[in-house]
Amino acid sequence: MATSICALLGFAALTLLLPFIVVNARALEIVTGKNPANAWGRDKNTPRPPFILRLEHAHANCIENLVVFAAIVLAAAALGKSAAIDAAALFVLYARVGQIVTHAISTNQVAVLIRATFYFVQLVLMAWMLYSLMAG
Repeated sequence: MATSICALLGFAALTLLLPFIVVNARALEIVTGKNPANAWGRDKNTPRPPFILRLEHAHANCIENLVVFAAIVLAAAALGKSAAIDAAALFVLYARVGQIVTHAISTNQVAVLIRATFYFVQLVLMAWMLYSLMAG
């Protein structure tokens, strides 16, 4: 299996892990009686712990970027050019992990700048991967 496909699967696993943590936190609130099962909904303003709110935001960001990353990696695989993007794809995954961890830890100014740096690295790497596929 190509390294870039492994990176894509890792990115997808992270995207799945985040709501799993949130769902378990909600289940704990239901079991402990803190909130009823119907306390959450798009039209409800149920307070959430800051950590859970940050994970929800990190998950939304993963979904937004997984689509682009998947398109590039799968195009490379379809073209038989995975080797051209393998190294960069791994660093996209590493930067994504850094972004998620930073997002989960804090929203202070330094953490936001670090998170933005990890995000910028991902964008540059994906742009380079796309260019590599289109140019060669």
